Amino acid sequence: MERIASFSVDHLLLEPGVYVSRIDRDPATAAVVTTFDLRLTTPNKEPVMNTAECHTIEHLGATFLRNHAEWSSRIVYFGPMGCRTGFYLVVFGEVTSEEILPLVRELFEFVADFEDDVPGAAPEECGNYLDQNLPMANWLARRYLNRDLADIDEKHLHYQQA
Repeated sequence: MERIASFSVDHLLLEPGVYVSRIDRDPATAAVVTTFDLRLTTPNKEPVMNTAECHTIEHLGATFLRNHAEWSSRIVYFGPMGCRTGFYLVVFGEVTSEEILPLVRELFEFVADFEDDVPGAAPEECGNYLDQNLPMANWLARRYLNRDLADIDEKHLHYQQA
């Protein structure tokens, strides 16, 4: 089998940032989707996110994005990476890291400042509704904003090659 694109990224060079992971076109319709790698922790160097805070960011992120005035109709998916070092954001259209950055900042401001009941955290709405950690989700979002997104540079908007 061929190695998939996400395993071709050198995770020894990867740092927190906002990266275009891939751009795909539907051969039947020519519809385009862009997948973003929203990397919150340095792979293999920093601790990964625990499932509870990851789950909380997923609930808050999906709710925020699907209700966003400008972007809601273009959101395909928002969810955690299996490795728990970040999230994937999939949007309709060919979009650059620079173009999505304002939305990513808004998203993580929303998560950082959120203090209410987590949307969808009820047994009839979620299969693992008790696995939530809002204070840690707030902290991770604030760290991502301040440490990684505030003065983001080219190196953290485009994958680096060895």
